[in-house]
This record gives sequence, structure tokens and C-alpha cells, in this order.
Amino acid sequence: MNGELRRRGLTRGDFLRLGGGAVMGASVLGGLAGCGGGSSGGKTELTLWAWLPDFQEQVDMFEKAHPNIKVKLVNAGQGADEYQKLRTALKAGSGAPDVVHMEFQFVPTFRQIEGLADISEYGANDLKGDYAEWTWEQVSDGDAVFAMPWDSGPMGLLYRKDVFDEFGLRVPETWEQFAQQAEKLKQASPETFLADFTPEDGGWITGLMWQAGARPFSVDGTTVSIDLDSPEFRRLSEFWGDLVERDLIATKPGFTNDWYRSFAKGTYATWPTAAWGPVFLEGVAGESKGKWRAAPLPQWESGAQASSNWGGSTLAVTTQSEYPEEAATLAKWLTNAPEPTKLYTTKQFLFPVLNELLESPDFKNLKNDFYGGQAVNSVFVEASNRVDTGFEFSPFQDYVYTQMGEQFGDAAGGSVEFADVPANLQEKVSGFAKQQGFKVQ
Repeated sequence: MNGELRRRGLTRGDFLRLGGGAVMGASVLGGLAGCGGGSSGGKTELTLWAWLPDFQEQVDMFEKAHPNIKVKLVNAGQGADEYQKLRTALKAGSGAPDVVHMEFQFVPTFRQIEGLADISEYGANDLKGDYAEWTWEQVSDGDAVFAMPWDSGPMGLLYRKDVFDEFGLRVPETWEQFAQQAEKLKQASPETFLADFTPEDGGWITGLMWQAGARPFSVDGTTVSIDLDSPEFRRLSEFWGDLVERDLIATKPGFTNDWYRSFAKGTYATWPTAAWGPVFLEGVAGESKGKWRAAPLPQWESGAQASSNWGGSTLAVTTQSEYPEEAATLAKWLTNAPEPTKLYTTKQFLFPVLNELLESPDFKNLKNDFYGGQAVNSVFVEASNRVDTGFEFSPFQDYVYTQMGEQFGDAAGGSVEFADVPANLQEKVSGFAKQQGFKVQ
């Protein structure tokens, strides 16, 4: 399993866009971009764009349960590659699939350009109560539903128990304690770091913002409220900046071979990460088997229980589908029916969004030898239960992520003050939004 990951040259984008532990399945599906469905021999034919490996088995299950619908599964690219093809098709007026794989943070973007159909008229809201509340908030707007939640990435803290034991460290319950333990570890072992700050990763930083209570965006049509220079985000930026400036944490690029080795060797003693992280870490740092454990994210206030999300995806029906009702049936079934959804957790290792799976003893209490026999899923299930529902992404989140990476990268390199990053982002993102025709509040 570890060798397979190395041979395939896994990158951060590959893993996140595969929806977590999906890389532990098999090869990424091949194929060229396909256009929307049609009708042949009395059957409705739908086209589904998705990059999840070994997904054909679940698609076959759907066809067996719906003999009058045939599905053409196409890998039109992962993440950004697929989105670019989708934008091109939507602009051209043809060529989009009936159903498309889409990460949570891009649902607002494609809603804004009227690329996603409202599937509430096809019974989507009847399933609302089946899903973790925060995931439904990410795909809906009032009674309108623009996608079906598929998998998620609630955040927690993975840590090296052996390193903590060796140096007498305490598992931090607050971020203040996290900083204290970072200083203690640095004094005891100068070449070991409590964590690595990966400034290029806007998704990771956004997850930490979410947990800190920042609410950078509120969208109402073409009116966007932007609050990137909030007290919560300033506190977050200055906190990590202080650790970086005191050399208490590393600032190496994430998702590289050196980064993986640092986890395997114990150079980095923690990883604030998402629910897909445990399976990922097992794949890239196998030699550290038995040395890791999971805990909740540290809190900004003692006694709080706030969590957030990093990663995860949906299935959405496009506005070009000639068969929106059948397409909605496909999206609903693949994300809700017991047979395929349970298989995702054991074959592609997706972290579930359905309450029934999240609370299933078979899933929640599954013990993992890589984590010393700990039931790691239970930590992230609790995290999912505590994700705040009020967080919104912008309709231009790719630009936001790019700017975050640049600003925090410059700060980590010393050319920008961490304290200035929120204000810089506020200025840049607001300016971009206005250029794109949005009214900014």
C-alpha cells in the first residue's frame, strides 16, 4: 500500500480531490470529457463526470436498481482540470455532463454562473435530515438544493504519542497550550517541531479560519460581504506568525516526499488535519505505525468544542442536463442509498456525511493498528458533529486560495508581516470581486 502511493507520485491535490482515502483504492479512472445524456432503446442515458477511483462498481449498482437509466462514467480531470472543462461547456451552451463531481467550496462559484440546477423539485429536501447538518448548509440556499453532499473532512489533530511521551508533552486542548508545547519541544529537541505551517495551502488555512470563528464571506446574489480582516482571522494569523518567527514550527511545503518523511521520522510531532488525514498518513508514513494518535483540534477558548472542515465533495446536476429528474435521482442515490455509501467508507475510504453511517458502531468504533488500536473515526465523527453551520465560501474561492498562499508564503519568508496578511487579503479579494462585477459590502 505504501509503495503504491510512492509509485504513483501522489500530490496534495491528488489526495484532496480524490476525496480522502480514495487513493487507497486503485488507479484513477481514465477517459475523455463527455457531454450530457441522451436516450437510446427506451433507456435514459446520463453522463456523470467524477474522478473517484474504482467508482464504476457503485455506478453499476445504480444501473441495477434503475434499469431504465444508463450512466456513462467519465473522468474529465481532477478538480481544477474538470472545473475548467465544465466552465468551457457551460459558456459554449453544450458539452456539460448531467451530473458532476464538485468540491464543497466550488458550489457557490458554479451557482453564480447558473451552472447548477436546483434539484429541490425532485425530492432532494426529503433527504435533508439524513445528512450532517453543516454539509446540507453547504449545498442549499433556503429550500433550494444545488448539490448532494458526498464526503467530508471535519478537522482534528493527529499527534506522535512516542514523541509526546519522550519529551513529556501534553496533548493541547487549547491553541495557547499548543504554543506552550511547541516551545517546550523546541527547547528539548531543537531539530523536532510540533508542527509544520504549510503557507501555500489555502484550504488548510480556511479550515483553521472556520474553526477560529471567522466568517469571511456572505453572498446574496451578486452582493458579497467580505470580512477577511476580522479579529478572528487576525488572531489566527498572528498566532501562527508568532510560532514561525520564534522558529517553534517548520514552514516547509506540504505534500512532498520530504514532508512525508518528516512525519515518518517524527520530525513533525502533530498534524492539524481533516478526517481523510488518518488514512493518508498511514499510506505515506507507514514506518511510524503504532506511534500516532488522534485528538480534537485545540480550541481558542478553554472548554469550547468548535470544529471545522477541510475537503470533501458533492454530486451536482448541471443546468445543461436534458433529464434533470433522472440526473437528480442519480445524484441522490449515489450519495444516500445504503449499499454504495457504505462501500465508499471501506473501498475508497471516504469520510461519510450521512448521520446513519457517522453513528454506525462498525464505522465509529473501528480500531486502527496504525493509531495504536485507537478508534480514530470516533474523534472525527465528534468533530463533524461540532462543525459550525454558518460558514460560507465565496463565488471566487480559487482566487481566494491563491491569494492566501501568496500572502502567507511571503509572510513565512519574511517579506510580509503576518499581522498584515488579513488586511492585504481584504484589499486584494475585495478589488478582485469588484472587477468581476460583484457589489462588495
